[in-house]
Amino acid sequence: MANPPNNGIILYHYSYSPFARRVVWYLALRGIDYAECRQPPVMPRPDLKAIGVNYRRIPVCAIGRDVYCDSRIIIQKLEQMFPQGKLGSSVPHSRGIEKLLEIWQIEAGVFGRGAALIPSDGPLSKDKKFQKDREEFSGRPWSKEAVDRNRPEAVAAMRNYFRFMESTILEDGRDYILGTKEPSLADIEGVWVFHWMRDLKGALPGEMISAKQFPKVFAWIERFDKAVKAAKAKNAKPASLKGDAAAKRVLDASFADQDIGVDESDPLKLQKGQEVEIWPTDSGFGHRDRGALVGLNEDEVVIAVDVSGKEVRLHFPRINFRIAAVGSASNL
Repeated sequence: MANPPNNGIILYHYSYSPFARRVVWYLALRGIDYAECRQPPVMPRPDLKAIGVNYRRIPVCAIGRDVYCDSRIIIQKLEQMFPQGKLGSSVPHSRGIEKLLEIWQIEAGVFGRGAALIPSDGPLSKDKKFQKDREEFSGRPWSKEAVDRNRPEAVAAMRNYFRFMESTILEDGRDYILGTKEPSLADIEGVWVFHWMRDLKGALPGEMISAKQFPKVFAWIERFDKAVKAAKAKNAKPASLKGDAAAKRVLDASFADQDIGVDESDPLKLQKGQEVEIWPTDSGFGHRDRGALVGLNEDEVVIAVDVSGKEVRLHFPRINFRIAAVGSASNL
């Protein structure tokens, strides 16, 4: 059988999503060919509906007829499916650093503080459609007054995050987090919020957070940025697909991932084939995906959904997602 075009990969994203950049950087540094289907920054996203996805966050990545929701599981699967030249370390201690940085940035608050620093007078913050979309996304009011009120606390926290990187991991002057000559997965897990803050005009107060106060962190961001740009210059530009072409490619494809089965010892006590709903618990929780449970282990949950008579499998991480049997009390 011929190899699928663009390795069977379609990345659904928009350019200034900091979560999507994690995946774009990963693909660039690996030199993995892929296609992209650009999405609007606000709902609705009919291109994702066309492949059976209700999940409202970006990025989403299809590899064949398997669709991965959340940048963490996307990168994890790319590491597994394209192991030759992977960016993740084979050393347990270093893998632990990668994972701790992922948790710190996503689950332990670094991204949340960064989001609180989006300037309240920027063009997006003045866009009523964007405001309404983000209120629905976060479950909280999105207003200039609320952003300005929370800003000082967010600045204090972000300054502490910069200080941590400056005075610990990067203190000895290393180029990259694991002491490598080129960026590794640990750098992607560690740099993305700092990179976003550096480039988001008006986010960081220069008198408190700049290259003057944190020269090692800003130099690390710049090195990483140059490495990604150099990698992109070597690679072919991603193929651009419209939504209908992307959906056809997904629905006509074969499954790319292995069957992980359903762990009978899992605390949720769910059964294979049982109808379940899955939704994120931290943001975007108003959009649930429903399907038959086909995979469940410590790291991942997989459901099968029907799209025009074709089965598509949606994959989600376990952390920060809720899984509930349809009709159960926990489903309400």
